[in-house]
Amino acid sequence: MSEERAGVIATGAGAQSPTRIRRGDVGDAAALAEFGARVFAATFGPENDPRDMEAYLAATYGEARQRAELERTENAFLIAEHGGELAGYAFVRDARLDVDAFEDESRSVELVRFYVDPRWHGQGIARSLMDAVAAEVRARGAVLLWLGVWERNPRAIRFYEKQGFRDVGHHDFVLGSDVQRDRLMVRELGATMEAGRE
Repeated sequence: MSEERAGVIATGAGAQSPTRIRRGDVGDAAALAEFGARVFAATFGPENDPRDMEAYLAATYGEARQRAELERTENAFLIAEHGGELAGYAFVRDARLDVDAFEDESRSVELVRFYVDPRWHGQGIARSLMDAVAAEVRARGAVLLWLGVWERNPRAIRFYEKQGFRDVGHHDFVLGSDVQRDRLMVRELGATMEAGRE
């Protein structure tokens, strides 16, 4: 199958074999559900109540839920594959940022999920995936990309800062029965991006 038919958006070189980024479709629902639940649990499980984690994972990562998200036209899933293996993905959707400084900005996109398997950290996959996200946002004619990141996840915060995001406030994130605080970060497209590694 040609890369065009496979929906390939970008390719890059990783540590051992090529990385490609393609657009996801409903056929990816099961793989994304398994991958998302596994990476989320590995990242946040040790610091959270197992009951809250179980409730959140059950509500967020079922195959039917992923399929419904993939079917919505305002959503896009960008899938990073390394050596033919699912290494990470980004989920973006058209969504307005509810922060006073940006209340008049209707052309904004939310980065809902940005996951890279811990085995591939430090291999440049996250950087390539973020470049693909930025290209997707620009193609939509948006000028603002925003996300929420747990305030107790310093590695992710540092990565986003290196990718040109800045902190503009916070909002609540509910994990099961636990109300937590996410930092809201924005990247205004066209702004200079500091070069950095994940």
